[in-house]
Amino acid sequence: MAFKIYTKTGDKGSTSLIGGVRVLKSHIRIESYGTVDELNSYLGMVNDIAGNEKISEWLREIQDRLFTIGSVLATNPDKEVKMKLPDVHDTDVQWLEQRIDEMNEALPEMRSFIIPGGNLAASTAHVARCVCRRAERICVAMQEQGEVVPELVVQYLNRLSDFLFVLARYLGHINGVEDLPWRARV
Repeated sequence: MAFKIYTKTGDKGSTSLIGGVRVLKSHIRIESYGTVDELNSYLGMVNDIAGNEKISEWLREIQDRLFTIGSVLATNPDKEVKMKLPDVHDTDVQWLEQRIDEMNEALPEMRSFIIPGGNLAASTAHVARCVCRRAERICVAMQEQGEVVPELVVQYLNRLSDFLFVLARYLGHINGVEDLPWRARV
């Protein structure tokens, strides 16, 4: 018999964290890893639209890290967990910085704010950037509320949003679409 995806244990609005503690589905910890999951889904869409092998490799690496971050956020920090969970490392942030620098070498200098858009891949990368920023804000709010969130998780999400901004510009560039500069109304 196949594994059933439904358990019915969440039918009354609660769910379990890794470690077995049940919390309401409205709990900020659930909101945090749900937002990271949303971001991961958008990155899958960016990958499908972009159709670029190098970018695909990058995005698959990032999606893997987001599963790691999701598991960190889904774990109750007060309970001992029996299984070994992956960690985020300083080298993951450095890897993002290297990709940002690599893309920036091919891009024209930015002289103004950029209006999101240009083509579907770039636009979707901008949406992913916004979701990433939301995930970062939720993690910071968790810290403010006394929830345990490793600093490296916040740092990774911060750098990832930078990566996604540059990726959006890069996707436009490799597809022959120029940045659309924002011109303030005077």
